[in-house]
Amino acid sequence: MSDPRKPNSLLDGRLLKPGRLLLVALLLCALPFYLDAFWLRIGLFSMAAAIGAVGLSLLSGTAGQLSLGHAFFLAVGAYGYVWLAGEPGPGLPPLLAAVLAVLLAGAAGGLFSPVAGRVKGIYLGVATLALVFLGHHVLLTADSVTGGFNGRSVPPLEIGGFTFAESDPGLTVLGVPFGAEERLWYLGLALFALTWFTARGVLRGRPGRALSALRDSETAASVMGVPVARYRSAAFVVSSMYAGLAGVLLALSFRRVVPDYFSLLLSVDYLAMIVIGGLGSVAGATAGAVFVTTLPLLMTRYADQLPLVATPGSGDGSIGPTEAARYLYGAAIVVILLFAPDGLHGLARRTRARLRRRPPGPSSATTETTGNAATTDTSATPASTARAKEHTP
Repeated sequence: MSDPRKPNSLLDGRLLKPGRLLLVALLLCALPFYLDAFWLRIGLFSMAAAIGAVGLSLLSGTAGQLSLGHAFFLAVGAYGYVWLAGEPGPGLPPLLAAVLAVLLAGAAGGLFSPVAGRVKGIYLGVATLALVFLGHHVLLTADSVTGGFNGRSVPPLEIGGFTFAESDPGLTVLGVPFGAEERLWYLGLALFALTWFTARGVLRGRPGRALSALRDSETAASVMGVPVARYRSAAFVVSSMYAGLAGVLLALSFRRVVPDYFSLLLSVDYLAMIVIGGLGSVAGATAGAVFVTTLPLLMTRYADQLPLVATPGSGDGSIGPTEAARYLYGAAIVVILLFAPDGLHGLARRTRARLRRRPPGPSSATTETTGNAATTDTSATPASTARAKEHTP
């Protein structure tokens, strides 16, 4: 017999998930009223990193294509926005410039997609690694576009007359002054929400199933009718567009872009994000991005209170906060690969499954025993027949 409580539990589960999402959204929207600029800046950097990490997770985790060139596409998005919206440059409206910068990053991924469609594994990783060095060289030498070594200041984003920057007179909401960080916080939330739902839609739809089949076996995917080269190229383009969007948000958050930020270390950081969070998972990529982004910033702020960590600029030969943070999340990668290969997301999923499979408490066990005893007392069926029914499906 089916459990009469099961429909209610399913209904409760369907209602509980949107309720949790609404609660989280309200909490995130309320944070600018209580946090200072430092914590809001950390949140902005984390949201930008999460957008880029989701794109890399689709490429490497779902489609199974190793990429070490993610920093290149972030640079295309950041510098594309700065040049399109600034002077020297076309001086386009900032919103149009941001959209075109994302499309420009996708076009750069499209130009590289023939290589991604034919090369895989470590060979694709080496090919994308060349993009980072080539891009860094162009950023340093194309002074008229990138500003060279010193970089360029970032024009503020403006939508419908509302500027995502400090304004005079300042904006005050419920007695709280809203500066650049507070305004950009809500822009980052909107862009991250767009990334979250579109990426989950891709993973749960036909493209996600095709990319997963492609990752598991190209031969089997081809037999099932999946156009291998086209899907591999499309995954690279979509991942590049997510990286371009992350680059635009990073540029707006930093307010100045310099070539040295978009180096090989940034690509390695993004690989660490998706490995720590869990390959092929939107939530896992987000968790990994928050961890890798937040750790060095917190260690820099509290370096004077941490053992064996020198404050920035002290020059006493000790380990700096940035290097210490890299050691820590490098160790985290080793631990996760040994004990939780599916990352933080898989670890959380298994923990929830264990909690759901917990045996009933003493009270429920006593009630069940009492009910069975009562049934046995009032039944005229022999014990042997009762035991036989227990094995009957």
